[in-house]
Amino acid sequence: MSKNKFYVVWSGRTPGIYDRWETCKKEIEGVKGAKYKGFPDRTSAETAFKEGPDNYWGKEVSPVVDLSKAKEQPVSPAVAVDAACSGNPGEMEYQGLFVDFGTQPALSVQLFKSPVFENGTNNIGEFLAIVHALALQKKNGWKYPIYSDSVNAQLWIRQKKCKTKLQLNAKNEHLFELIARAEKWLNENAIEVPILKWKTEIWGEIPADFGRK
Repeated sequence: MSKNKFYVVWSGRTPGIYDRWETCKKEIEGVKGAKYKGFPDRTSAETAFKEGPDNYWGKEVSPVVDLSKAKEQPVSPAVAVDAACSGNPGEMEYQGLFVDFGTQPALSVQLFKSPVFENGTNNIGEFLAIVHALALQKKNGWKYPIYSDSVNAQLWIRQKKCKTKLQLNAKNEHLFELIARAEKWLNENAIEVPILKWKTEIWGEIPADFGRK
């Protein structure tokens, strides 16, 4: 159970200070780029609201993650990514969510969602989603672990290369341009957050799952 009693919303439907999680959740859920944080008392919440999010948002997680705990339960807060593909290859899309399992109920806020790409694969979507999450975090100065349920995509990230067997064609030309940009980003930037395997067999579907199974 969360110990927070007051919630600051810097960026949401209506910025302000809320004394109930349910009310705060309505202000941020589904809002792209929402920024919020819980505090144990009103004084600290009021101070944080006045100072703005820079000293608070994205500061909850240390770059050093206790991986022994990660084997038993998901690290939180974190970013969860997933892809969906109708066919192989087929129409593919991916998304990333901010997730916090320390709240009751657990929170998930969409950070990004791709358009639908023709003639793609699930692993390509997972690869692009991880890179998208890495780049977004670097841009905003966040240090959240990233969860993916794709072993192949995580391997490609470590190799800094999308080793897909899919062939370039007229339908997926734009997709291959994005892959090249993602590979370039990986080769020019250090990975500063852990990329962890989501244990579907233990924890159920990853929060970013599209629910099409």
